[in-house]
Order: sequence, then structure tokens, then C-alpha cells
Amino acid sequence: MGDLDMSGLGVAGPVLALLGILSVASVTVLVARLLALYGAVKGQAQRDEQLRRLAEGETTSTAGTGAADRVLSLACDLVAEGVPHDVLAAQVEHRGNAEAQQFYRGVRFLELAGMIAPLLGLLGTVLGMIQSFRSLELAEGAANASILAGGIWQALLTTAAGLVVAIPALVGAALLSARADAAAAEVERTMVGAMAAVRRRTGG
Repeated sequence: MGDLDMSGLGVAGPVLALLGILSVASVTVLVARLLALYGAVKGQAQRDEQLRRLAEGETTSTAGTGAADRVLSLACDLVAEGVPHDVLAAQVEHRGNAEAQQFYRGVRFLELAGMIAPLLGLLGTVLGMIQSFRSLELAEGAANASILAGGIWQALLTTAAGLVVAIPALVGAALLSARADAAAAEVERTMVGAMAAVRRRTGG
């Protein structure tokens, strides 16, 4: 079989090109975000040890560089500066929420890609069918089944391509969302732990 000639696909060609761009963008976003979330929940033992020391009065942060670590480091710095407890709690909560929101970047894009791709594929199919029947009409007496069949397979190709793009995008969105949930839960756990450690430290 020879290479598929996009120029012979009529209106299906541009739709397939758009789906190709959407597919590349989806894969790029998914890989980038999964790499960004890699190891986001690691270092729990170190953070727990830091929380224990914080409750005992040690404010020197030895945590890592992850989102939960940054929240814990902020709590340690604010305690060292003698910031009032209510102000400290508000700032730590604000930082924790901001860090958690970053985990979900890319999820909405993948969900939209999963919804748009089948619609693009269907649009290509409808346009292809219109083109196919138009060609059949123009053929007049020379019309035969092969003309119609050739147009139909080209039209249906975009529907298949749309599903090929949509299914991985939706699976990727679910996977990314699950990873983000786990990372956000660790930030929440660290934030609550820091507040509890400060209360124990101050006897509140």
C-alpha cells in the first residue's frame, strides 16, 4: 500500500490536520504535566519529621523543593518571624491552595480535547458525505457505487480519527486528575500538620 495522500481526501484533509494538531498538543500537555507531578507526594517521612521538630520549637526548614515542602517551609519561616497565629494560618492556607490549584493545570485542556475531537471528526464526516453525494450527482450517467464508496470511506475516516484523539485525551485527563488529587491531598495534609504543630508549640 502506498502512503496516504492528504491532497486526495478533499474536505477530510483539513479536518484530519486539525485533529493531528490537537493530538500532538494533548500528548504534549499530558506528558509535561505528568512529569511536573512526578514525585509530588514523595518525602512524606521528611516532612513528618520536620513537623515534629516544628512542634518542638525548631523552625529551620530542611524540607525539599516540592509544593508541600514549600508550604511547610513558609510555615517555618513565619513561625521564626513571630507572625501571629491567625495571620500565619491565613498565609499558609493561601499558599497551600495556590500550590494545589497548579496541580490541575492541563486537566481542563485534555477534557476539552476529548470533547472537541469527536465533534471535529463528525464535522469532517458530514462534509465528506456532502461532497460524496455532490460528486455522485455531477457524475450523472457515469455514476457508480465506487464513486459513492470512495467518498464515504474518506468521510468516515475523520470520525475514526476523532475517536482516536478523544479517547486517549479523556483517559489522560482522568489520570492527570487522579495524580493532581493525590498531590493536593499531600499539600492539605502538610498544611493541617503545620497548623497543628504551631498550636502544640504555642500551647494553643
